[in-house]
Amino acid sequence: MSTTFHHISVLLGEVIDGLNLKKGSTVVDATVGGAGHSSEIAKYITGGTLVCIDKDTSAIEHSQSKLKNMGGVDIKFAHSDFVNIAKVLDEQGIPKVDAILADFGLSSHQIDTSERGFSYMTDAPLDMRMDRDADLSAYHVVNLYAPERLFRLIRDFGEERYARRITENIVASRPINTTLELAEVIKASVPGNYYKTGGHPAKRTFQAIRIEVNNELGSIEKFIRGGVARLNKGGRIALISFHSLEDRIVKQTFKQLASECLCPPRTPICICGHKATLKILTKKPIEPTEAELKQNPRSHSAKLRVAEKI
Repeated sequence: MSTTFHHISVLLGEVIDGLNLKKGSTVVDATVGGAGHSSEIAKYITGGTLVCIDKDTSAIEHSQSKLKNMGGVDIKFAHSDFVNIAKVLDEQGIPKVDAILADFGLSSHQIDTSERGFSYMTDAPLDMRMDRDADLSAYHVVNLYAPERLFRLIRDFGEERYARRITENIVASRPINTTLELAEVIKASVPGNYYKTGGHPAKRTFQAIRIEVNNELGSIEKFIRGGVARLNKGGRIALISFHSLEDRIVKQTFKQLASECLCPPRTPICICGHKATLKILTKKPIEPTEAELKQNPRSHSAKLRVAEKI
């Protein structure tokens, strides 16, 4: 079993700039992971508080060890899903915060720890749970979901054009027990030239199953709205997405929160009563530089959006 927690934080400098950190700030890292971002954040908020949240117990244990010698900052940890940010802050007795960060990507540690079942490159039981206490696993999704439900999630969450054929072959091959078994079924379901346009044949299907197992998309909008409600005026929220579905939710939620009116376009007078609570600071998402891409190829799809509470 792997015990080394290795993770390179993406867009680190851009995140620090975006959060506009100051001494004494209260900051939430809602997906602490390898604590790379948190380690850097702590340097800027001397006298402040850093709340580290993650639903992966391995991440919490690692971040506690990594951050234990960071002086001058009150660091608190919570084993929880980021969607529970309001509950976590209530439990810590923190009414408002100055900055919130979330990185929605899978950590390198989770990918590289083969027994977690996230990778299609090494053989492991079908798992993919970020929270190992969760009931739903990849095995359940692959082997027990009705064919139509499985097809829809591979099509929608994986944006996989061969979703129908992949689903039919998965159902015909049940039970599927390991990641490499599943990867082989997927490879047999797509054309031989798939690599030229779509990368590894199993990439999109594994992404879709992982999103389903961890309810990744269902939590994002609720998290953003809950987090923004706890930001002080002038506070910042910085969010890193890794695929178009996540980024679309972030973009649309920011847009709604930054709008003075949500009435249909042809409504002559505003009747919704909505008031803007955010100012969007990134008209277009910030993406990794060429230098970062060379250092960390896994950052290639990262997109950072930042907004400020008004």
